[in-house]
Amino acid sequence: MLFWMLLACSAEKKQGVCLSGSSWTAGQSAFTDQSQAWGLIDIQATGTRILAVDFDGDGWTDLHVAKNDEPDDFTAGERRTWLLKNNEGKGFVDVTESSGVRMRRDGSALGRPGQTAAFADVDNDGDLDLFTGYAGDAGGGTAELMLNNGDGTFSFAPESDIHTAALPKTSGAAFTDHNRDGNIDLWLSQNSGSSGPLQDRLLWGMGDGTFVDVTQPLGLKTKPWSDIDTLNNAEGHSNAWSAAACDLNNDGWPELLAASYGRAPNHLWLNQAGESFGNQSIASGYAFDENEDWSDNESARCWCKYNPADAGCDGVPEPELIACNSGSDAFRWNHSQDRNAFRLGGNSGASICADIDNDGWMDLLTTEIVHWDVGGSSDGSELLFNQQSTNPSFARPGNTSTGLLRSHDITDWNDGDITGAVWDFDADSWPDVYIGSTDYPGTRGLLYRQVSAGEFEPVPIEEGIDHRRSHGIAVADFDRDGDLDVVIGHSTGRCQGECYDSKHVRLYEAQFEDSANVISLELVGSGGSNVAAIGARVSVTAGEVTQTQEVGGGHGHYGAQNDLRLLFGLGGACEASATIHWPDRDRTEQALTLFPGLRYRIVQGQDPQILD
Repeated sequence: MLFWMLLACSAEKKQGVCLSGSSWTAGQSAFTDQSQAWGLIDIQATGTRILAVDFDGDGWTDLHVAKNDEPDDFTAGERRTWLLKNNEGKGFVDVTESSGVRMRRDGSALGRPGQTAAFADVDNDGDLDLFTGYAGDAGGGTAELMLNNGDGTFSFAPESDIHTAALPKTSGAAFTDHNRDGNIDLWLSQNSGSSGPLQDRLLWGMGDGTFVDVTQPLGLKTKPWSDIDTLNNAEGHSNAWSAAACDLNNDGWPELLAASYGRAPNHLWLNQAGESFGNQSIASGYAFDENEDWSDNESARCWCKYNPADAGCDGVPEPELIACNSGSDAFRWNHSQDRNAFRLGGNSGASICADIDNDGWMDLLTTEIVHWDVGGSSDGSELLFNQQSTNPSFARPGNTSTGLLRSHDITDWNDGDITGAVWDFDADSWPDVYIGSTDYPGTRGLLYRQVSAGEFEPVPIEEGIDHRRSHGIAVADFDRDGDLDVVIGHSTGRCQGECYDSKHVRLYEAQFEDSANVISLELVGSGGSNVAAIGARVSVTAGEVTQTQEVGGGHGHYGAQNDLRLLFGLGGACEASATIHWPDRDRTEQALTLFPGLRYRIVQGQDPQILD
């Protein structure tokens, strides 16, 4: 009898638990702020560069939070970085100093500075290692790779091109396997130094914690900012604020992206079978949008008022909203330069890869800073939909079409959109969008729910995520209840009385555990794939919907990372078929049948293991 009872329990476990699958409806609270319960108020981790990974491999997602490029004082001084261990869902514990993750090679007691960060298993030993990049002006900062010892502590990796390459202003980090050799590589975007924008870099991982700079031999070399045609063609350095890597043309080879600040072109590099890269920035439509009409720029109008004979000024109307009492009012306009295409793009904060419309192709969410007086030529935050071509290209239907709209209560508004995320917050099988807007009066986080393919509606602040001056975000199922929670940072720039008294990161727990049908997948690569399975692509079909996600190795503005575990909401479906394309040389395919309410660990080529 006992045998048959155990067999029945085992069969029930394999079938999971199918719930109603109901999703969010108006009037329902989608998230609650549980920062106090998780200990975040006491810890006071105040950074805006947020990563969510299970660094110690205990099955609970941890946090890495960074603030700026100053060193940590672990005695009684100011803290800038935090490594927070998830205590089995009972709260976070600060293990930054004891882990050694911020120690210096010179033995100094101060924590090593460096805000940009990303995790990956670079030596394929089964635990996650940490890259930290430096972008500050203070002395003592260097790029560094810390190898995970598997016991909650870290040690220095052997010195290699990570330490010797020109990485003075690292603004973004994305681990990827660019040639699918089973060893993790590192794509690093660079911002501007004293001489202007700098060269972005690709470092080839050797599998032992060392890296070789292959930027130039693989065709990724760009040029200094000295020639207008070079800049208009996106052949100059990127002036990047973030990095990303994902497969945009479904050939299994990850493309590289760098999102640029200063209305400079964004860069997209087409991966050519792991052997070289081609510049697809302009041709793809990613560099900037097609609107080059600068005539509604208030400062340009002011310039033309006082210089009517200048090229292009004929017919340009006078400013509507600034006094323009003297030529000095045109402080935001360089007439000889700013009419060029490279200066009519956006101030890009981040680009997030995701299959937004569930068509099996990775789309992009771009976040952008936009000022009220600049006019329509400045690219705003929007969705770029993949046009499913061998050479990646994107359509920009615009926010009126997609519904990613917002209102402004003041004339001199600023959209401070720098960070964002895409995830299915209500587990209805359709990805949703969050845009973090910060550092200006009235800015906050904006949550949009996808109501049909490519169409969104705003979730009311009081029912979604109520967070002012939202800067930095990471998504994971921190409490393992089957829905995705969110940690969001808070910037203190230009506060003007609107900032919170306590600047700690806040954890918002999702409220769908009693209704959501979700499967959780932890992938482990083997037989030619990197162990962390970064770059693996999973398609899950349930009902009439197929969702596609990739395991990511970091992205975003000065470092952001969501959990490497993938969660799929199934709506009302009680069973799903999944296909995994592993990131090995052959792009091995594995098909599975999965059930909601279960957490799976899938080792490449083996039957899935159900986790408790």
